[in-house]
Amino acid sequence: MLRPDGRLNHDLDGDDKGPKDACGVFGVWAPGEEVAKLTYYGLFALQHRGQESAGISVSDGDRIMVFKDMGLVSQVFDEPTLNSLQGHLAIGHCRYSTTGASVWSNAQPTFRATASGGLALGHNGNLTNTEELEAWLAERDASHRVPHKERMDSTSDTSLVTALMATYAEGGLHEAAMTVLPRLRGAFCFVFMDERAIYAARDPQGIRPLVLGRLERGWVVASETAALDIIGATFIREVEPGELVTIDEGGLRSERFAEADPKGCLFEYVYLARPDTLINNRRIHAVRVEIGRTLALECPADADLVIPTPESGIPSAIGFAEASGIPYGLGLVRNAYVGRTFIQPSQTIRQLGIRLKLNPIRDVIAGKRLVVVDDSIVRGNTQRALVKMLREAGAAEVHVRISSPPVEWPCFYGIDFATRAELIAPGLTVDQICRSIGADSLGYISLEGLVASTGIGYRTLCRACFDGQYPVPVPPGKVQSMRLETTGEES
Repeated sequence: MLRPDGRLNHDLDGDDKGPKDACGVFGVWAPGEEVAKLTYYGLFALQHRGQESAGISVSDGDRIMVFKDMGLVSQVFDEPTLNSLQGHLAIGHCRYSTTGASVWSNAQPTFRATASGGLALGHNGNLTNTEELEAWLAERDASHRVPHKERMDSTSDTSLVTALMATYAEGGLHEAAMTVLPRLRGAFCFVFMDERAIYAARDPQGIRPLVLGRLERGWVVASETAALDIIGATFIREVEPGELVTIDEGGLRSERFAEADPKGCLFEYVYLARPDTLINNRRIHAVRVEIGRTLALECPADADLVIPTPESGIPSAIGFAEASGIPYGLGLVRNAYVGRTFIQPSQTIRQLGIRLKLNPIRDVIAGKRLVVVDDSIVRGNTQRALVKMLREAGAAEVHVRISSPPVEWPCFYGIDFATRAELIAPGLTVDQICRSIGADSLGYISLEGLVASTGIGYRTLCRACFDGQYPVPVPPGKVQSMRLETTGEES
């Protein structure tokens, strides 16, 4: 059931959009269980990975039903809707847009009819060779003499992959996947399904996380282990880079469509993943505490109190306080209900900016020399407003400490960073950024210190947003244009 009454939503802090992951994906095969509700709760646990749209696709073995809409998971689904989605296998998706507009037609799962039935697909990541894939699809359509009005046009990389798989599905979805997946480049974690099976696939670099879990009567795949926890599934392992997993009445089967070359996203450890999630057998909270300890050693401060920027700065602030001996305190309160909304704030409220999300506890910070720990600086507008707000609340000094290196390059693998021209770090020294945000001092963790804190090998991590070294080739024109935006050179 497709409901084409999508509505656009708005960023409350649109003047400084922070880093956002592309999507969260979830899949479950569990006869006898209410799979739509399991998927709903799984997506609820993955809501931080995408807040523009949500969707669930369910099959009872004979037909696929899809329900999706713009908004949060809790806004899109209600009890009657979930009760109408009956079956024993399902996939779900929550989305931020990195390719394709934030409109209902790009909400996922996508759906296509195939020669053997139906195909529903959800995607986390971003492909880098879409022009090549579009040419392949056009060639395929032409060779099969598909009338123009019936050709599978695509408005996002996800719909493009769905169209390609649908055209190759004459022999079944498994064969189609093994034909299409080896041709894809970039970051991708797919969950997809036909009427009888669910599939999961992860790109050969494993840039985005994808895990496998076990239920008493079935299997689960999800972007993060936190989604397994919320439905009572046992974490089994990560889906390997370059692996295709098939789950149906015959059980679970695995095969490789490409050799693994691990390059997991370093920013998952800094910000994207939930702190209660496991990646590479390390709890993200513990990693972030260790990052804070390293940050304190590399960028000490003479201060009275360490406070985090909620929520993402909390673990690193704890680690900073432990290593520095400076007391940890709660100096900022976050409004947990501010995020995405259909209601555009008035101009008066918008001018208050960061106060929509954070408010200082004046009794805690007045007269104090503060260390404020945050995960990253993108444009700098949020930190500038935060420093000003803390000074107005009586802070004697504000020392900003960042638990990632300067973000200098855009991400082509599924994080919605600003363009390089909009980032504050390129072309500025740390002292210049410090003056720009109005802090008394500013310190970033080093790239070496960050990598060491994760406990993961340097060569098995994607660090492109920090050092510009992209592990999967990016069209040269895109990277070159980013360089020109900063240097002002003419081509």
